[in-house]
Amino acid sequence: MTLSATDVSWTRGGALVVDGVTLHPQPGQTVGLLGPNGSGKSSLLRLLQGLARPDRGLITLDGDDISGIGRREVAQKVATVSQQAETDADITVYDVVRLGRTPYRGLFGGGSARDDAVVRDALAQVDLVGKEDRLWHALSGGERQRAHIARALAQEPRELLLDEPTNHLDIRHQLDLLRLVTGLPVTTVIAMHDLNLAAMFCDTVVVLSFGRVVAAGPPAEVLSEELIHGVYGVRSRVTADPASGVAHIAFIP
Repeated sequence: MTLSATDVSWTRGGALVVDGVTLHPQPGQTVGLLGPNGSGKSSLLRLLQGLARPDRGLITLDGDDISGIGRREVAQKVATVSQQAETDADITVYDVVRLGRTPYRGLFGGGSARDDAVVRDALAQVDLVGKEDRLWHALSGGERQRAHIARALAQEPRELLLDEPTNHLDIRHQLDLLRLVTGLPVTTVIAMHDLNLAAMFCDTVVVLSFGRVVAAGPPAEVLSEELIHGVYGVRSRVTADPASGVAHIAFIP
């Protein structure tokens, strides 16, 4: 079983932001949520986290309505990295990543040797070893993003929800991060803007427009010139790599 959405609709601020969306990822699959700003990607991720209840439809985790599952139990299975996550506290990178162990702590808190090992492994996976004692406000935007990814990995989740995770990252770290995420033994849903990265790393993509799913399937089948023009309003040329079959999108000015 995994995290799923069935015929989900949600109105926010008087506007219908998610409209009849169904999403049933296969265990271990990487799903890319695509669409322009305002298409409903972030809203759908919020529903999948259980932070909001849909007006219609059902979000389930292991077949159970997520609204009836305790937040601690959800956090032991589902980790999220949002677009904006800031703090006024001047804490260290290590302390940020250690927050990922919160769902596993007892009533009186405190860490364990296992917590420390998991945190240090997460730091290594995102290339932050040696920076664990740096203060949060001394980090670059890309380093903060990688610290948030490490915090999510420290939760040891089975489901990973990422909202524009490559924001603020240079090309090398974008590729490193997506290689890392897609290589994890977890089910991953990623909201993305970069269609070429989605084509390279996602097993399947779901394209949203005005809150509705307009296409879904393998990137090479979904990302056509016609779809890109209809959803994004831009002209493109889509070709396939002869060796891998991965779609490549070149935009036409």
